[in-house]
Amino acid sequence: MSEQLEEFKVYRERMNQKILASGHLGIQRFFNLDTKAYEDGALDARTKELLGLVASTVLRCNDCIDYHLIQCARIGVTDPELHEALNVALVVGGSITIPHLRHAFDTLEQLREMEARGKLIEL
Repeated sequence: MSEQLEEFKVYRERMNQKILASGHLGIQRFFNLDTKAYEDGALDARTKELLGLVASTVLRCNDCIDYHLIQCARIGVTDPELHEALNVALVVGGSITIPHLRHAFDTLEQLREMEARGKLIEL
C-alpha cells in the first residue's frame, strides 16, 4: 500500500474515532448525514462520488480528494471517467485548482499501482 495513502487512512480513522468519541450529537448527526449522502438514491453512489470529487477539487481539499478517489477506485470508476470529472472541476474552479489536480493525479497513480498489486485501500 502506498505509504502516503496508508498514513492518510490511519490518521483519518484515528481522528474520526476521537471526534465521534466526544459524544456531541450534532457532530455525530453530521457524520451520519455525510455517510448517507453518498449511498444510492435518485443518483447512484458512483455519480455521487464523482460529484464529491468535483466539489472537493473546486473547494481545494486534498484530504477530500483522496477520500473520493479511494471511493471511486473501490467502486470501479475508470480513469477516463475520473479525468472527465476532474476536467469539470478545473473548468468550474479555474487555474487555482491546478495544484489540487496534480494531487489528484498523483493519488490516482498510487491507487492504480496498489490495485495492480491487489492491495486496494478500504476506508
